[in-house]
Amino acid sequence: MLILGLESSCDETSAAVVRMGEGKREILSNIVASQIDIHRLYGGVVPEIASRAHIEAISRITYRALDEAGVTLTDIGAIAVTSHPGLIGALIVGVNFAKSLAFARGIPLVEVNHVKAHVAAAYLEYPSLEPPFTAIVVSGGHTSIYEVNSYTDFSVIGETRDDAAGEAFDKVARVLGMPYPGGAEFNRAAKGGDPSAVELPSPALHGDNLDFSFSGIKTAALNYINSLRQKGEEPDVNNLCASYTNTIVKAIVKKCAGALDKSDTRRLVLAGGVAANSYIREGLSELCKKRGAEFFVPSISLCGDNAAMVAAAGYFEYLDGAFADTSLNASANDNI
Repeated sequence: MLILGLESSCDETSAAVVRMGEGKREILSNIVASQIDIHRLYGGVVPEIASRAHIEAISRITYRALDEAGVTLTDIGAIAVTSHPGLIGALIVGVNFAKSLAFARGIPLVEVNHVKAHVAAAYLEYPSLEPPFTAIVVSGGHTSIYEVNSYTDFSVIGETRDDAAGEAFDKVARVLGMPYPGGAEFNRAAKGGDPSAVELPSPALHGDNLDFSFSGIKTAALNYINSLRQKGEEPDVNNLCASYTNTIVKAIVKKCAGALDKSDTRRLVLAGGVAANSYIREGLSELCKKRGAEFFVPSISLCGDNAAMVAAAGYFEYLDGAFADTSLNASANDNI
């Protein structure tokens, strides 16, 4: 069947048409209208501006996605929309548009959890992948480890207790003067530095848990930068980025190793916007090789927010009969 996916949880407006079914996981179109140039002026996402940009883009890109896929609304079997978590104003735009479209045309509507959608991106590129497995979602708003029991049933087994890894990267990148979004530039700078040059606290919490805390390493890095600047000096950007990245990657690998040790599935999925980080991909790939586990990570184009992943996740919600009605509303919270 054909699923129309809609995504507007943060600063990307996206619409996609995906064919899903037995042995079929095909992206027919996946349009993303980025707001990066708008928010770069402010060094980060401005929620009110993001919401207005979604309003301006969503109808246009939806019909563009249909045209690119070579289909019309009469061919669509279901509409899937991100309803949570995310920026509330941004989510409301997508949810209300999806509701209007679905009920005006008599098309079934399903709501999708944004985090589950990130994991579902892997289904589009790995036809053999099916639950159960272990997944880690690393993004600007989330750093969590899940046991994926079924396509729609997730259990949280580890999570950050404060900041997410993506936010920790972005904040330090901004202070270093890198343009928004800072993740890609941070990754490039790390390649030219010494990963042991700056000692930083690990985000991996001590004890028998799979949890993280990124506020400590973020604060330590900011203090390191500020202390040098108070002396009229500037940090070696490459060395700091390399050390910061290395410390975060080691923490993620450590907790994922613990998760694999507690799981019988021997399969690990990496997803989320920060899954594009080459060091995290390499670190978890090496971990899985050492542990004899399979490793799955979407292509970089499917790591960021996009509607194809929403459509994929929505298909399985559809199979579960989890249909939404006109009472569907957006929520900023993650109630996975």
